[in-house]
Amino acid sequence: MITIDPKKIATAKLQGYLQSSVGPRPIAFASTIGTNGIPNLSPFSFFNVFSANPPILIFSPARRVRDNSIKHTLINAEANREVVINVVNYDMVQQTSLASTEYAQGINEFLKSGFTPIPSEMVKPYRVKESPVQFECKVNEIIALGTEGGAGNLIICEVLKIHIDESVLDENGNIDQYKIDLISRLGQNWYSRSNQGLFEVPKPLATLGIGVDSIPNFIKESPVFNGNYLGMLGNIEALPTTEEVSIFVKQNFAVKGVLSSDDPEKVHLEARKYLDNNDVLSAWKVLLAQKK
Repeated sequence: MITIDPKKIATAKLQGYLQSSVGPRPIAFASTIGTNGIPNLSPFSFFNVFSANPPILIFSPARRVRDNSIKHTLINAEANREVVINVVNYDMVQQTSLASTEYAQGINEFLKSGFTPIPSEMVKPYRVKESPVQFECKVNEIIALGTEGGAGNLIICEVLKIHIDESVLDENGNIDQYKIDLISRLGQNWYSRSNQGLFEVPKPLATLGIGVDSIPNFIKESPVFNGNYLGMLGNIEALPTTEEVSIFVKQNFAVKGVLSSDDPEKVHLEARKYLDNNDVLSAWKVLLAQKK
């Protein structure tokens, strides 16, 4: 057994040990509003419920290890003292991951991740329509745990109103744990699906993904692609060039055959095969070849 003194290793290494050993952790998909009125949406896995009377949720946006900067969610929570915490199920995981991309302040992550904002009843931040449970909260207190990179900031939230999708309820009106299909975070790229087990989601690009809002409508409106597939397609820095698409098609006889059928659904199903293998670039090449 190795023994570690937290003060004698790099913060990033320590954070890796903590995140890989304390889990699975539920995810707070936090919606806030900036002082400029633009919505912000970001997931946090330092999160849990801590009281029922009063109903208290706490999540912690940590200071970035690399440069000690703070996150827009924290800035907005300090300014407006309101937040909506949306829970995350499996059908949302890829889009939620895309929303964690560090877009510049003022960029609307609802648009980038492809989620639907719906008005709250008691607070200004929007709810995420696709989330099965949404908590409208006021911020009671924010506790800074340190001033260096990696330090957390406990945002203590009191729940004012809860919205639950009836589709996740059982015959007695309780939340069915199989139906809600919650996910949680572990270390590195690992997630846990509560009713099945472990799976991986590649971390968003260090560079900025194009976002779901940049995906052409003929793809977004296809019944073949659900939100998870769209989230994967949005997590790419740039689309392949015309030349790259042409070379790909020439080298793939199966793709040629699908394209010659002139059936959009067959083309989309072929692209989905690549997405199922986490080959987003090839999926885009198939789709863009169809567009041509």
